[in-house]
Amino acid sequence: MKDGFVKAAAATPEIQVADCAFNARQIISLIRQAREQGVRIVCFPELCVTGYTCGDLFLQRTLLDGAETALSHILAETAGLDILSAVGLPVRRSSKLYNCAALIQNGRILGVIPKRHLPNYSEFYETRWFQSADPTMLDTVTLCGQEVPFGMRQLFCCDTLPELVIGIEICEDLWVPDPPSTRLTAAGATLMLNLSASDEIVCKDSYRRELVCSTSGRLVCGYVYADVGEGESTTDLVFGAHNLIAENGSLLAQSRFTQGLLVSEIDVHRLSQERQRMTTYPESAEQVRRIPFHLEIQETALTRFVPPNPFVPADQGDRAARCEEILRLASLGLKKRLAHTHARTAVVGLSGGLDSALAILITKKAMDMLGRPSTDIVAVTMPCFGTTDRTRDNACKLADCLGANLRRIDIGNAVQQHFQDIGQDMEDHSVTFENGQARERTQVLMDIANKTGGMVIGTGDLSELALGWATYNGDHMSMYGVNASIPKTLVRHLVRFAADSQGGDLAQVLYDILDTPVSPELLPAVDGTISQRTEDLVGPYELHDFFLYNSIRLAFPPAKVFRLAQYALGNVYNRETILKWLKIFYRRFFQQQFKRSCLPDGPKVGSLTLSPRGDWRMPSDAVARLWLEEAENL
Repeated sequence: MKDGFVKAAAATPEIQVADCAFNARQIISLIRQAREQGVRIVCFPELCVTGYTCGDLFLQRTLLDGAETALSHILAETAGLDILSAVGLPVRRSSKLYNCAALIQNGRILGVIPKRHLPNYSEFYETRWFQSADPTMLDTVTLCGQEVPFGMRQLFCCDTLPELVIGIEICEDLWVPDPPSTRLTAAGATLMLNLSASDEIVCKDSYRRELVCSTSGRLVCGYVYADVGEGESTTDLVFGAHNLIAENGSLLAQSRFTQGLLVSEIDVHRLSQERQRMTTYPESAEQVRRIPFHLEIQETALTRFVPPNPFVPADQGDRAARCEEILRLASLGLKKRLAHTHARTAVVGLSGGLDSALAILITKKAMDMLGRPSTDIVAVTMPCFGTTDRTRDNACKLADCLGANLRRIDIGNAVQQHFQDIGQDMEDHSVTFENGQARERTQVLMDIANKTGGMVIGTGDLSELALGWATYNGDHMSMYGVNASIPKTLVRHLVRFAADSQGGDLAQVLYDILDTPVSPELLPAVDGTISQRTEDLVGPYELHDFFLYNSIRLAFPPAKVFRLAQYALGNVYNRETILKWLKIFYRRFFQQQFKRSCLPDGPKVGSLTLSPRGDWRMPSDAVARLWLEEAENL
């Protein structure tokens, strides 16, 4: 449970219809297996103590007595275990029978939750046997010799992890227009358990999966869905044991046609943070019963997938569709700006690197949308002291392939004159030496834009903005920054997608740009090769993008970011390397905020942007001490 991770499981036991003693033994066995795996919360299927398909046997006292006896046996055999288990069984109350979930822990029943929505259509006949729960009821019931809370409006609250609040609904409750989970999560539930007996028909699994994921996303919660499987009667139906675990719209794990445990971890800290960030997330004033329970805080071994490149879709098919969408969104943003300003040209500085390649690809797409010729793009390559033949040639080839109006302006003499004017020694390769070139390039681009009645298209990406890896009033500045919300790891995939899609000479030059080391080329080349590699200076962008997403988008503290980085990228970088660059990330992120406080306009295309007018508002003189102190103590 450290860092907010709670290991939860959906369990499908082997059962025999109406054989409560057998079913209890299978449930006990899975509870013990779950505990051995570090699971703290396990959800079983609907009516698993008796079997869902008992039919009119639910009207038999013998079956109902057998179910209560079986639950007593489960309680006795799990006494001493702090694991929470949600078990489904029929419960009698005031001459009525209810389809219920009993949440148990350490031999005690914490609460009994009756089902509200009873399906009585198609293959379902639940109202024949069960009473629908009164949603306003907050009462008690005597079960297994214990007087326990009874009602739908119950929340189970962990005293050692306040963000862990459990709500329960049963099968059909999820499928209705206004499920109980809506009110339970508004009242504070961060983890919903669903005890289900959903039969299997063709394509129903896809809808069920979408329903669970979308519910968890809409309600910003974790959702554990446990379904019945083999052992239920197949007189008329087949059950597929479709178990699902989702969190905030994402599917963490699923299994089908298998019995046993499906395990993953729910991050309740993340869920709480998301709700805090979303000011539209409701806070319910409805009366609910809050029942405390205790769990010892322990280290949770992670099994869930943590993306090493969180800005890049892991699935290749999704990645292609996402790349196309991002290029379209960025191009639409630029299209609007070009049309609004009546710009006659779009001026792009081409370095022969990835960022400027992406910027001109977006610009070309925007011009196509406007029905304008590629010659309205003025591509400017400005070689200087560090420019290599490879990058200069690639810049020229790229402009030629796209049909842009290419201008080559060697800025060496202008920069030398400027250095002479300010007394900068040409052998002093300090920051003045580097930034003087960057600012001269920006001046050239701005003046060409003035001369051609155009606008300068910015090429800097989100990763560079996070690290402040841009020359203030140099490449930091433009008239519209199309890459502003695209991180470096995603830039690479976008350029590769464009190369794969286009083919021909354009693909060849883009592939060569992809193979070129990332560099600002502001220091003299050595033997014609790049002497300045960005990732040697500021660290691997793969790490920095991971830090950026988890520390800024998800607002995780440094210790949690470090833990996740080791989990996701530990096979690539050792502990010392990750920690070194994590400290540098926080230091630079805070120090360089002043550059982000005056960014040019640029379109948001992903879940994060650092625009001072958009997602990110931070004082330029904020102090990083708290974050760095935590990082120093790791």
